[in-house]
Amino acid sequence: MEKAAEPADWMKTMAPEDTRAIARKLTAEERAEWPYHWRRQARESQRAPEGDWQTWLVMAGRGFGKTRAGAEWVLETAEADPFARIALVGASLGEVRAVMVEGESGILACSPPWRAPDYQPSLRTVHFPNGAQAFLYSAAESESLRGPQHSHAWCDEVAKWSNSHERASRSWDNLLLGLRLGKDQRIMATTTPRSVPLLRRLLDAERTHGLVLTGGATRDNAANLPTKFLAAMDAEFGNSALGLQELDGLLLEEIEGALWSRALLEQRRGACAEDDLRRVVVGVDPPASAHGDECGIVVCGQDETGSGIVLADCSIGPASPEQWARAAAEAASAWNADRVVAEANQGGQMVGSVLRAADVSLPLKLVHARRGKAARAEPVAALYEAGRVRHAGMFAKLEDQLCGLMAGGGYEGPGRSPDRADALVWALTELMLGKAKRPRVRAV
Repeated sequence: MEKAAEPADWMKTMAPEDTRAIARKLTAEERAEWPYHWRRQARESQRAPEGDWQTWLVMAGRGFGKTRAGAEWVLETAEADPFARIALVGASLGEVRAVMVEGESGILACSPPWRAPDYQPSLRTVHFPNGAQAFLYSAAESESLRGPQHSHAWCDEVAKWSNSHERASRSWDNLLLGLRLGKDQRIMATTTPRSVPLLRRLLDAERTHGLVLTGGATRDNAANLPTKFLAAMDAEFGNSALGLQELDGLLLEEIEGALWSRALLEQRRGACAEDDLRRVVVGVDPPASAHGDECGIVVCGQDETGSGIVLADCSIGPASPEQWARAAAEAASAWNADRVVAEANQGGQMVGSVLRAADVSLPLKLVHARRGKAARAEPVAALYEAGRVRHAGMFAKLEDQLCGLMAGGGYEGPGRSPDRADALVWALTELMLGKAKRPRVRAV
């Protein structure tokens, strides 16, 4: 027997005059409830799946509406079960508060004012009018989930949880061990996909333990997103493999034998204050010809602890020599770089001449490659493995190239050549692998 359509589905196909006719028949109380009727507004992919499941994973692109779906699921769960004890878990306590509870699509914003829960930030609790309760936790404090018992949980951005010392997995395990209240324990997890151990573990559970997976793309929610946001996302991630992850909600597979992995890069993200930088270098990998190939231009810094930070990818292409030289000079000026390191294998002194023509005062150092790009990259990849380099942002095209450089030589990433990755290698080599002069003791 075919399932009957929900009111939210068939009402979307009604003519405006028919919708207005129904609205006129509503009571004052029903009209007040109308803007908060989630089933009327939600897309099918935002509604909880039917059937017997323990974990519902919503893995979708940015702006899909994951937070709204999570908040509404918590409200429906609390309303249906006055004995519900719901864990709200995020990457940090600040994010649980600012996004899951107080955010524009959070629990408080989605609640009708006359049924709003009592939120007590100092106690990390949310009390619903019927007696249901929710409790706030940080996945960075995995031990805080050891002991408390819950009947339900909403875990937000699980792929963003800290992987240091396996905190993400330990937080998830402690949550599961405490999920023993009530008769129908359930977890909703919402996240943008990232290649991290916990998310891969959950996806394995889809095949072995019946986890329900809902996927989706950013543009699924285009009707509710600003045009400028969509344009910015396309500009940042369009035509990149990382765009499949950030916009289309697809988990990227690793290339076996690559020097960098997506999981490693995700672990190496971190903020950086410009005041903390003691050096800034711009790496430049000029195009091999003057016919408009891409020029790699990457800005890297070094902080007071000696760690390297990738600050910006200013690569340009297709571009003439004058255009890429001007872009390199502008990057150096914008970041107040103390050196520009440019490979001169292809153009020799012409590279220096073009760069100096763009800015005669440019602090320029020309270098000559004696090994292939992948071989030059191996010592820099080792710095990442040692935790000595981090990315102050997400650099889609650059990271695609890094993940295509193969150990032992070769390139399996996008494009003909990893120009952006090579520019990064030149900059970090100058900052962190240069030969330091040491004082020597001479015999008298």
